[in-house]
Amino acid sequence: MPRRPVPAPQQDPVPMTDAPSTDPASRSNTLRAALWMIGAILSFLTMAVAGRALSPELDTFEIMTWRSVTGIVIICVVISATGTWSQITTYRFKLQFLRNAAHFTGQNLWFYAITVIPLAQVFALEFTTPLWVLMLSPLLLGETMTRRRMLVGLVGFAGILLISRPGTQTLSPGLIAAAACAIAFAGTIIATKRLTRDIPTICILFWLTVLQAVFGIICAGIDGDFVVPSAALWPVAVVVGFAGLFAHFCVTSALSIAPASVVSPMDFLRLPSAAVLGLFLYAEPLDPFVLIGAVIIFGANYMNLRGEKRARI
Repeated sequence: MPRRPVPAPQQDPVPMTDAPSTDPASRSNTLRAALWMIGAILSFLTMAVAGRALSPELDTFEIMTWRSVTGIVIICVVISATGTWSQITTYRFKLQFLRNAAHFTGQNLWFYAITVIPLAQVFALEFTTPLWVLMLSPLLLGETMTRRRMLVGLVGFAGILLISRPGTQTLSPGLIAAAACAIAFAGTIIATKRLTRDIPTICILFWLTVLQAVFGIICAGIDGDFVVPSAALWPVAVVVGFAGLFAHFCVTSALSIAPASVVSPMDFLRLPSAAVLGLFLYAEPLDPFVLIGAVIIFGANYMNLRGEKRARI
């Protein structure tokens, strides 16, 4: 029988106010959070560029396999260095499996989308993930669907329509993949919320890398044509794995020292950064509708974040 891990004691949350703090310690934490978010943005963009570089040689399943294999090596080194192997259990393994199936699906759709549509569109539609969490939580977590949440969802949907503009442009497979990956990522977040109630983070990360490596090997090898990266692309494959893990580590670190209301606007800088990167590296035009739609989606996310914070006060 799998052992049920003892959850780590929770620290008291840091009080948050709407007014900017003049406390030097608070300003220092905000600066540190900003530096972590810069690291996260650079890591996400690096992963996108590396994923595109791998795409002519590897399919998305193979990219995910090599990313996960790299992650297994990293996470095993961390667990051994910290002496936390005792926290790796099969408790709630069914939910771990479902979480990683959702994340594997979303990540494969994301890797496909970045190869066929502009980076700015992919990142803009990815920002709808919190809105899907908002809409799915009442069904999967039993949370209450309030009027404010419904309004936030409608505003965010308006941003999606502005980006995709059905009727004025072809609804391409890339756009559909980018939108669908946000839904899959929302399922991942909802499952993670359930798991973090009594599962250590290191255990969640361990099964993240192991299960997705298994999924990748099965899906990539099902056609009998499993491709190993060429010698020139091996460093790129390793970069994808490092960048993916480091991006999430940076975001988690930023959230641990600053309120979400501070970190969330910083994360939005991923979009203009992706747009500029796409312009200079791939000659992708700057679409004003994508940028405006992304601002609307960001506004909906921020409105929900502020509303949730006021509701807790």
